[in-house]
Amino acid sequence: MFPPPDTRHITPGDDACPSRGLPSPLAVSAPCHAAEAPVSRRLSEPGTRRADSRSPRVRTGGAGSAHNESGARHPGCSAVLWATIVSVPSRAEGVAVRADESDASSLERATRDFIAARPRLFGIAYRMLGSAAEAEDVVQEVWLRWQKADRADIVEPAAYLSTVATRLAINVAQSARVRRESYVGPWLPEPVDTTADPQLGAERGGAVELAVLFLLERLNPMERAAYVLREAFDYPHRQVAAILGTSDANARQLVSRARKHLAAERGEPVSAVDHRRLLEAFLTAARTGDLPALEELLAADVVSYSDGGGVRGASKIPVLGRPRVSRYLVAFAPRFWPPASIRWVEANARPAVLVSHGETPVALLSVDASAQGIDRIMWMMNPAKLLPYVASLGG
Repeated sequence: MFPPPDTRHITPGDDACPSRGLPSPLAVSAPCHAAEAPVSRRLSEPGTRRADSRSPRVRTGGAGSAHNESGARHPGCSAVLWATIVSVPSRAEGVAVRADESDASSLERATRDFIAARPRLFGIAYRMLGSAAEAEDVVQEVWLRWQKADRADIVEPAAYLSTVATRLAINVAQSARVRRESYVGPWLPEPVDTTADPQLGAERGGAVELAVLFLLERLNPMERAAYVLREAFDYPHRQVAAILGTSDANARQLVSRARKHLAAERGEPVSAVDHRRLLEAFLTAARTGDLPALEELLAADVVSYSDGGGVRGASKIPVLGRPRVSRYLVAFAPRFWPPASIRWVEANARPAVLVSHGETPVALLSVDASAQGIDRIMWMMNPAKLLPYVASLGG
């Protein structure tokens, strides 16, 4: 686990070279502080998940004061964080000014800094972990550590917070890799509604599509972090190196390896218009069991993934190749589609289809497509991932 980062001397625009006191990357495997359990263990223990952690409207809230004129919770602030914020005494409520008023003022400033950085923190953690719930847990852990930090010496809070979030996400990713080896069936990233924030806190909209997150899962956590920081958030290589506690040259190698891996696994994606057109045609062919139409739409090496998490009836192995995938889709069409209603939605900045049987959502259908046709078909059927996404849609 990484020790707490030292970003006291990082200022806006500073590339934060590793010689300024940031810990060695070797510290990722070092023991935690005696008073703390490893974050990857604490965040995965039963009862640690926050009840409000699944709302993308909360995740993507903007910066600014945590309070609004009505006293309601700020949209960028989770309920757990809000409970801490409102415990700070308020003069407007007639609370006597305490001797430690400066501490309350410091916490208010810290809260504003945290809320301003929160969309980015969630965006980094979510892209690295492919789990909105785990990303929210990381963000909450950053907040807890931010309260304990010696903030007086931190020149640039955003740099400090991003560093803590990235390193915590690396620790969680290392633990998640072991857990996912025992996952029942294919693992797919948890979808999020990006209608409120298409870039999910990033300066650039990359690395948020489900297909990209799925491929990032195959990288080691350091490569994943380097790619996300560089491609989605446009950090210069020297700042990526500082956050990861490595050299500039190694940071460049990490980013390069990640890019090459994704380029080898994924063709150039089609435009948003063509993506929607292909998904519409695929949906029509799948619902009617039209084998020739399906074969026309699918790429030769297409793969169909069904994530049921061992809870829903879904294929426990990926289905590979145009002939097999086409026949597979035709075979289950008579059972799956007649009772189904569909709703067009957006998931991870791409069109998707929510399938329900009666009042029960049963699947989120999304595809990844290139000039060769539909390369990946992704069926999210695991209720633990599907239902929070559906709840976030409202209406």
